[in-house]
Amino acid sequence: MNSQQPVVLITGSSGLIGYATACRFVRDYDVMGFDRVGPPHPPPETEYLLDCDVTSDDSVWQALDEVRRLRGDRIASVIHLAAYYDFSGEPSSLYDEVTVRGTQRLLRALQDFQVEQFIFSSTMLVHAPCEPGERINEDWPLEPKWDYPQSKVETERLICAERGDIPVVMLRISGVYNDFCHSIPLAHQMQRIHERQITGKVFPGDITHGQSFLHLDDLVDALQLTVARRAQLPPETVILLGEPETLSYDELQREFGRLIHGPETEWETHQIPKTLAKTGAWFQDLAPVEAVTGAEPFIKPWMIDLADEHYALDISRARQLLGWEPKYSLRGTLPKMVAALQADPLDWYRKNNLEAPSWVEESSGAHPQTEQQAKPAERRAPQGPAEDEI
Repeated sequence: MNSQQPVVLITGSSGLIGYATACRFVRDYDVMGFDRVGPPHPPPETEYLLDCDVTSDDSVWQALDEVRRLRGDRIASVIHLAAYYDFSGEPSSLYDEVTVRGTQRLLRALQDFQVEQFIFSSTMLVHAPCEPGERINEDWPLEPKWDYPQSKVETERLICAERGDIPVVMLRISGVYNDFCHSIPLAHQMQRIHERQITGKVFPGDITHGQSFLHLDDLVDALQLTVARRAQLPPETVILLGEPETLSYDELQREFGRLIHGPETEWETHQIPKTLAKTGAWFQDLAPVEAVTGAEPFIKPWMIDLADEHYALDISRARQLLGWEPKYSLRGTLPKMVAALQADPLDWYRKNNLEAPSWVEESSGAHPQTEQQAKPAERRAPQGPAEDEI
């Protein structure tokens, strides 16, 4: 490491976003990664990976003491990605312990350092949804609909109350994906269509509604610009990040259908009543796993109430303050996602944490060792990276 480079501390540095950010930032910064040592991603060779559990006072203080020993007490930016998320819909104290109190613990310990910037990875889902034709900006009403965005709202408020002299930036990020997919809702949508599941033909909401997404590389670009412009940003800044184009659910369904099953395919999606959808979801949720698909069903009853929500973003502030514009689009990346699925279905299922049906394993020619390796990776809890948003 070049000790003359500014220090950037990244929490959740072994996660998808954290790892991509660390790999990019090591070119221009001394990167200190905070995470629990282990999978899923190894640290870049030029990064210090420090074992840190944000739910522990001792762990946070020890990790920061090591930063001081290695590079002193001046930190150019803290990029805080560590957070708890869960798609079960069940209440969990970990939202408070990891996301809210973990951030408070880190922020308080940083008061002894000279920190030029603290970036918090929030979510666009803190906002109330809009109607087609409208666009959400940073002043749009806050209306989190479930525990994950609610924990982000609470943490944003805590940061503003306890930041001291540390300038803070709240990045409200849309759903993150990359060329291999690595987006929980998109991967499940692709799986349903690939397997021609009946649930891939129905939807309990308005199929003309959709939500903004963001390519991982564009997010890392935005983080780079946020750090580079840290001296020019206001002491408390909120910025929405997402693509200006919002594809509807119906558009995604049709495009996935054509790409997966051939250009002549017209994949039709039928809107069904929420009561019927909930009945089916409750049945799947309560039935033994083997009686459903061989895997835990993704669609939960609580998700059905949110099916109509529409999120289209006004990114004027990101353009103005950061000079940032997305270079990628979800529409343009869909063919790459499907190409990755078709090139090696078993590998795609494994890397997207999906259970492959037997016919996918058989068509891939998987032998016992390969099948064992191809099982979905175990989810990391409680500090999963914040990119896995719906």
